[in-house]
Amino acid sequence: MIFEQVATGGCQSYLVGCADTCAGALIDPEVSQVDRYLGLATRDGLRIRFVIDTHTHADHFSASRRIAERLGAMTVMHRKSPAPGIAMRVDDGESMVIGKLRLQVLHTPGHTADSMCLVGDDRVFTGDTLLIGGTGRTDLPTGDPEALYDSLFGKLLKLDPALLVYPAHDYKGRSHSTIGAELAANPRLQQRDRVAFVAMMKSLDLSMPTHLTEALRTNMSGGKTVGEMLAEAAAIVPFMSMAELRRRVEGSDGDVIVLDVRERDDYERAHIPSARLLPRGQLELRVDKELPDPTARIVTCCEFGRISTLAAATLRAMGFQRAVALDGGMKAWREAGYPTKAGAGP
Repeated sequence: MIFEQVATGGCQSYLVGCADTCAGALIDPEVSQVDRYLGLATRDGLRIRFVIDTHTHADHFSASRRIAERLGAMTVMHRKSPAPGIAMRVDDGESMVIGKLRLQVLHTPGHTADSMCLVGDDRVFTGDTLLIGGTGRTDLPTGDPEALYDSLFGKLLKLDPALLVYPAHDYKGRSHSTIGAELAANPRLQQRDRVAFVAMMKSLDLSMPTHLTEALRTNMSGGKTVGEMLAEAAAIVPFMSMAELRRRVEGSDGDVIVLDVRERDDYERAHIPSARLLPRGQLELRVDKELPDPTARIVTCCEFGRISTLAAATLRAMGFQRAVALDGGMKAWREAGYPTKAGAGP
């Protein structure tokens, strides 16, 4: 068996493969490590056939769709996954054939409704169902402490105690454990009474994952992250410096329309003196009325210079080919001591 473990912060991904047939699978890939996964597969001589997510992740962005499209591989999730376009939806007791290797699906809802573990000959990939010294939380969307109890004590922990445990996350630099070691020492597994276990899970006071909303939106929809959209927009949108915009705003030629795409409250607190308000969320609905001339030279601005980049890209896609974004945002504009105006209009 070919085996590679890739840690990204606390996220753990796994490349497994059959040395005889060169077939491979990638488990729980994270979006920042795409090139590394592909490099490892090339080095090991593996052709990745399956790209598997053990559940809908809320704490990192899945790279499954991107890698599958790039390699012609199949995306795999449990049949209860809300993500669209999954090539292979699997269920409890089914197996994926990877050359001479087999990964058997164990449906283990609780952390999420679509959580599953993957059981191999000598190891089990537990996703977020079972962690080293912990378990998956149950206070995020589709989490259920009752279901997690059943999944752990009714299924997963009944496997061979010698099986190696490889979770989807570990934040203390540990690579693996065993079923037996977790049964003996995992604090959460010492609550073996159902009522006590459920009460314990409900009483946990855990901080929310970073980028929770965006990660869920992206992983559940198969869409792009905000970072990806920003990178794509920045690649096609020209920018205007703050100094240049100030020169044009204060000049007499009046050849620039400054479009502030923040919400009204932020705009009215302080905006560039000549700026018009058109919130990003209303851009497509109001742009034809607010900007009837598609040849106008438009400079979009926002608080930090990110949403304005997306807005400029949207305007260009709608035919406003002279739309550009301010290089920097209103925060930088204010810090530079450039003039602002409060109130409802330019």
